[in-house]
Amino acid sequence: MSDNITSTEVSRGTKSEAEVRDALRQVVDPEIGLDVIALGLIRELELEQDKSHVRMMLTTPFCPYGPQMLEQVRRTVQEVTEVPTTIELTPEIWDPSMMEEGAGQDWGLFY
Repeated sequence: MSDNITSTEVSRGTKSEAEVRDALRQVVDPEIGLDVIALGLIRELELEQDKSHVRMMLTTPFCPYGPQMLEQVRRTVQEVTEVPTTIELTPEIWDPSMMEEGAGQDWGLFY
């Protein structure tokens, strides 16, 4: 996990961060073809026994698939945790350095 990504697991009854992150690998940015975890778009997960909250960003503020990706992330976390989930779009500006190590190679832009 990147140094600037945080997670809060408040109760022992919650799903683990690893389980949630694994499920979120199924949410793919349709324009780029990489998942939201590899892109570094998930900035914070708050996993509690009765609710979950996700803070995420988009690769660009004008991403045409933004609303779809936000809803897919919210729904995916809610299905895994089995508790109501909210999502917050952070004002951070994405850059390729936020990607997981090696993900840029898969994208073909970095070596």
